[in-house]
Amino acid sequence: MSAPDLPDHAVVDLLGLVALGELLAFERMAVDARLAPDLRRRAALGEMAAAEIGNYRRLADRLAALGVLPDDAMAPYVGALQAYHDSTEPRDWAEAVTKAYVGDAIADDFIREIATALAEPDRQLVLDVLHDSSYADFAVAEIRAAVEADPRVADRLSMWARRLVGEALSQAGRVATAERGAFTALIAQGGQVDVQGLFRRLTEAHSRRLAEAGLNN
Repeated sequence: MSAPDLPDHAVVDLLGLVALGELLAFERMAVDARLAPDLRRRAALGEMAAAEIGNYRRLADRLAALGVLPDDAMAPYVGALQAYHDSTEPRDWAEAVTKAYVGDAIADDFIREIATALAEPDRQLVLDVLHDSSYADFAVAEIRAAVEADPRVADRLSMWARRLVGEALSQAGRVATAERGAFTALIAQGGQVDVQGLFRRLTEAHSRRLAEAGLNN
């Protein structure tokens, strides 16, 4: 079944949101890599940061092909996404990888649901730039190692994860209910008129991920 036709500005809105997410993720990972306890882990997060900026470039090029400046497409979402990162600065390596695991996964779930409304090639582009399983596998291994080394860390990281999901859902709510007709239409076209239902699914997926990492919901 083909995706419904959408106005170009709705497509631009979503591509702008995802592009900004990739750009900020690059900046965050590049900084957080300095928290790594050794060079191997530092390099691993650095490689992930490089992938993020590569994804940003693909999205920026697509926006340019649509005749839109990437800066203009991203501008409406700077407040919400920057607020999330500013309020969730990790204090150490364990918090940094937990943020990558929890925050990136929630963002991916949110975008994946909305992207169903896009036509090709934009739908596949958006799906292609979402994080693959290697990100989660790396983060889960690091979280479990931290808990194994000091079981008391589990409670701290569980509380941190709850804070992350609360902040992420709060900012996602700002995006989903923003007074931008094109983006609201895109959510509706994707079948996600019930924003509360969407957030419920995001929260359920988050709970499953915490269990996989050995943390408490």
